[in-house]
Amino acid sequence: MKDKRVLYVSSEVIPYLPETEISSMSFEAPRMVNNNGGQIRIFMPRYGNINERRHQLHEVIRLSGMNLVINDMDMPLIIKVASIPKERMQVYFIDNDEYFKRKATFADEDGTLFPDNDERAIFFAKGVIETVKKLNWAPDIIHVHGWLASLLPLYLRKYYGNEPLFDKSKIVTSIYNQGFEDTLDKQLIEKITFDGIDKAEIALLEKPTYENLMQLAAEHSDAVVVGSEDMPEALSEYLESTDKPVLKFLNNEEFEQAYLDFYQSKVLD
Repeated sequence: MKDKRVLYVSSEVIPYLPETEISSMSFEAPRMVNNNGGQIRIFMPRYGNINERRHQLHEVIRLSGMNLVINDMDMPLIIKVASIPKERMQVYFIDNDEYFKRKATFADEDGTLFPDNDERAIFFAKGVIETVKKLNWAPDIIHVHGWLASLLPLYLRKYYGNEPLFDKSKIVTSIYNQGFEDTLDKQLIEKITFDGIDKAEIALLEKPTYENLMQLAAEHSDAVVVGSEDMPEALSEYLESTDKPVLKFLNNEEFEQAYLDFYQSKVLD
């Protein structure tokens, strides 16, 4: 992986959120690439329950300041950054007071999903891509973790499809058994078609379930990683039928060499 550039886009990363399969792998995978001579960037949302003082987040003024249009509304983009202690790794945080100030990640104290999670996902996808454009950093691989990040493959391929910075970028999506019940807002499909993306491309989102969201992400990716030992049945069936390269589930103790081989022989070749 020497000098290869890998962009990690995740809904959660330790030590900023509690340990889960997603937050753990979103830390371990970039550390592994870093240790093998690669260059990495990590992006996640700046949820209101992340302690900015403890983790020493600070705003990057030169990257902040643009507005992203979400469903015909101008939403200011704020970029913050922090360094992971004892690691040579920085994390970029996508922030906006309307979407991310509340003191929780995906749901309220009763466990009810936030009604604007769909717009938060659109904002996060656009925010990451616009920031990477400002950094002028062309990734060889973009590796997506978690459903809040799952619209990035679609937006990169269909909304930013003519952006030369990403011409050679390969997209990998990790799919976990860590989703949500019920659906996101039923108007999600209209909010995406507002951005000029063909409705036929996103027919799966007529019913924006976790399974359909992740299948759509996989369909717009070049390869898929199975992030959990037990997967939802619909996603297991999709993974068995797809002709894309699929890396089977591996635990934290055995993933390193398999990831390196997968990146180099299945994704980049």
